[in-house]
Amino acid sequence: QVRLVESGGGLVQAGGSLRLSCAASGRIFSGDTMGWYRQAPGKQRELVAVISSSGTTNYADSVKGRFTISRENAKNTASLQMNSLKPEDTGVYYCEIYTLGFQYWGQGTQVTVSS
Repeated sequence: QVRLVESGGGLVQAGGSLRLSCAASGRIFSGDTMGWYRQAPGKQRELVAVISSSGTTNYADSVKGRFTISRENAKNTASLQMNSLKPEDTGVYYCEIYTLGFQYWGQGTQVTVSS
């Protein structure tokens, strides 16, 4: 069983910053890829950023230069630093881990950016 717990969402004005954190536990391995996805109202869930165990990252074009994903393998945690937030960044943010051929999700944390 794999469990992911997110924290750090909230309400922020446009131009502000938030930091999301994710703690993973259960049957996971240090080599697993971790990521952040988001889902806005009425839209499909989309990739925000992913990071491999070696630190290789990939970002959605819409967040490049504003968001930074990081992880601490020893603690099985991943974080998403979000700067220069825009109203279009509003949505539920989900932590994700891909392990042993399966994808697991956290419960999600709400991020709301007011204009």
